[in-house]
Amino acid sequence: MTNTETIQSLINSGEGYNVEFKVRIPSKVRELTEEICAFANADGGYLLIGVNDNGQIIGTGLENDKRSAIQGSISEISPALYCDMYAVNIEDKTVWVIDVPSGKDKPYIFSGSIFMREGANSQKLRTVEEMRSFFQECNKIFFDAIPCSWFNIYTDADEQAIKDFRTEAKLSPLTANKQIFENLELFTDKGVAKNGAAMFFGKQPERKFPHAVTRCILFKGTTKVYIIDDKTFGGPLYQQYLQAMAWLESKLQVAYKIEGAGPREEIWEIPLTVFKEAIINALSHRDYYEQGATITIEMFDDRVEVSNPGGLLPIVAKDFGHKSMTRNPLIFGLFTRMHLVERVASGIPRMQEAMKEANLPEPEFHTDGMFTVIFKRGISIKNDTVNDTVNDTVNDTVNDTVNSKEKEVLKIIQKYPGLNSSKIAELIKKSIPTAKRHLNSLVKSGLIEFRGAQKTGGYYIINQQ
Repeated sequence: MTNTETIQSLINSGEGYNVEFKVRIPSKVRELTEEICAFANADGGYLLIGVNDNGQIIGTGLENDKRSAIQGSISEISPALYCDMYAVNIEDKTVWVIDVPSGKDKPYIFSGSIFMREGANSQKLRTVEEMRSFFQECNKIFFDAIPCSWFNIYTDADEQAIKDFRTEAKLSPLTANKQIFENLELFTDKGVAKNGAAMFFGKQPERKFPHAVTRCILFKGTTKVYIIDDKTFGGPLYQQYLQAMAWLESKLQVAYKIEGAGPREEIWEIPLTVFKEAIINALSHRDYYEQGATITIEMFDDRVEVSNPGGLLPIVAKDFGHKSMTRNPLIFGLFTRMHLVERVASGIPRMQEAMKEANLPEPEFHTDGMFTVIFKRGISIKNDTVNDTVNDTVNDTVNDTVNSKEKEVLKIIQKYPGLNSSKIAELIKKSIPTAKRHLNSLVKSGLIEFRGAQKTGGYYIINQQ
């Protein structure tokens, strides 16, 4: 593949852990050098100048004095770092490329500071001691960057996982899967897939990584004595996120507010956004070197706890809630590409703000050994009591509380047997994939079944005529 084809492919794949777009050279060249230093402290990457944030090729010139200024600034990085700089012509426009290698002598320092890549962003660490502490914590190699000899992209990859990633990351259909993996730095220099690739895209990665699963437990009362429900979800990490969210939605209380003929508003007892943040945080930042524990989501009558192995890194603990650092930058970068992470260090403030807006206590954080976030439930729950009320009456303002989304689906099928997933999705005001998740859960529970041909059939309550 020529340089031009490679760069075009990188542009099609969008910004991420190993690719940064710049419309032009910043007025302060040192800003560019900070990005270069961050790439060198990570797995290397490409700075593409003449491309905007949306991946649109603008083109740019780069005079000799600017090139000299950039090279001079790079020479200030210690230890010495060599970067290749060249121009490619794409769509009759010039894109300048700074090809940054993964440094062999980490950490690299620029202007007295250390910079690290965090997802699609770079951030500064202020002391060598902080960097040393970070690398010691990570055993000097990120778990998700370790070569994974058993994973083959052609035989072991989950096609749905790749499809979901392509869709959410808005990737061009013209880019081959292998090229995407290469663009994302999911292969070593020798062409071997990394652990991050296997965990994010592999079929049943828990076969090789038995600790890389998410366990969801519902307890009766406020103690860990009586277990009502216990599910463990494996598979690709994004699928674990979806399954964990679906499980939570099935257990949490929700109210529906309908005003006039407008769309129905869901009001969850705890905002779903806080769980999205907490679960993505757990999957991205957990210590995968720790094999004796798993990510757990534990629900009690009065609270929900989300825990993941590994406490805070020392450099994060010093500035908790404002500084972020991941143990698994490849995995974090993939979630970033799927637009599930907005920006570095924003997750905790967003969880705090969401709970505040819902008039709920702010989340509690415990950081010893396990990183645990606790969300207080806003209403009293009786696990042995089922609310069977589904009120379809439309008033100016209607609030209808149901026990779970699955229960709403069950009621609809009971009232209108034979509906397909598309119609059910329309009635519950959810996407078809979300409706299918709820339907599959009810099928597995033995409550409903699908009858008829795939295109013309529908769902029925078991034993319903």
